[in-house]
Amino acid sequence: MQVPLLDLKQQYAMLKDEILQEIAEVCASQQFILGPKVDAFEKAVAEYCSAGHACGVSSGSDALLIALLAEKIGSGDEVITSAYSFFATAGAISRAGATPVFVDIEPLHYTIDVNKVEEQITSRTKAIIPVHLYGQPADMQPLLELAAKHKLCVIEDACQAIGAEDRGRRVGALGDYGCLSFFPSKNLGGFGDAGMVLCNDPKRDELLKILRNHGMAPQYHHQVIGSNFRIDALQAAILSHKLKYLDSWTESRQKNFADYQGLLKDCPEIVCPTCAPWCTRHVANQFVIRLKNGLRDKVWDALKNAGVGCAVYYPVPLHLQECFQSLGCRRGDFPESETAASETLALPVYPELSHIQKKYVVDTLLSILKEFRR
Repeated sequence: MQVPLLDLKQQYAMLKDEILQEIAEVCASQQFILGPKVDAFEKAVAEYCSAGHACGVSSGSDALLIALLAEKIGSGDEVITSAYSFFATAGAISRAGATPVFVDIEPLHYTIDVNKVEEQITSRTKAIIPVHLYGQPADMQPLLELAAKHKLCVIEDACQAIGAEDRGRRVGALGDYGCLSFFPSKNLGGFGDAGMVLCNDPKRDELLKILRNHGMAPQYHHQVIGSNFRIDALQAAILSHKLKYLDSWTESRQKNFADYQGLLKDCPEIVCPTCAPWCTRHVANQFVIRLKNGLRDKVWDALKNAGVGCAVYYPVPLHLQECFQSLGCRRGDFPESETAASETLALPVYPELSHIQKKYVVDTLLSILKEFRR
């Protein structure tokens, strides 16, 4: 049996006729840049995430960058973020001209260790970017209190966590900005790159929408320097339609997540992911297990050979990436991030995963580990 890590073809087959109709409407209108499809999608996502405003942009990476630009964060400034995340989180900080300052994760839930943030704050610190990783929120309440104490901007990286909740509140609308990604593999995925910035301040939203269009307002007049960060109307139309199904897909992901927890809980070599105490809605973007005793790479290879799609997110923590060597970080500086990078493995958890496929993944994994015990 072959079980892919992600199978987008099943989802497309279910929605094909509806999606093609959405695409046909945009093509008939010939309005591909901004316009009513984008406006409608922004309104729908803002409502879904309990945010006051939403600005559709070209990708989740650009969502992070444009939020930094809106706050005039750049050369000489520092931005605190997690040492364990997708590269775009720290990459956006550097692209804005600022310096990323890393903080280790708490080991059980892979989100930034709030207890270690304050010690990294300096006179140059301008913002904190917590990452809601694998579909689970970072611990936002103490982080927001800390940011208020030091007058820092909070930019939520919610690119993997649309619909997740911290203490009953949707992520992305808790800080000053919330950044979403609609990369095809996300819980709400487009047919290419797309993203969004959420906020609750109308003036911030107005500036974001100017910045995404080359800083232009009115046409051909530029008071600020922006760039082309616009979301395509085609993506907005597709995503608006798919948004109607997001909660049902999330429920399927959550069921798969819970099934894996139950089926793997008694295996001594595996540590299953869990919901943090502050997490009232985990949207199960990934199901990431830990494999102790140096087994991760061996199990990874064996699963792939058996036809089970799996992946490592992320094998090199950010502070050890070659492009950040100038920051002076060394191996051992963020031990929990380094351990997670060496022990974690993601299993298939997408909504359309069948019971037979799930059982094959579990049976194959347990069989592999049994062989390693001999």
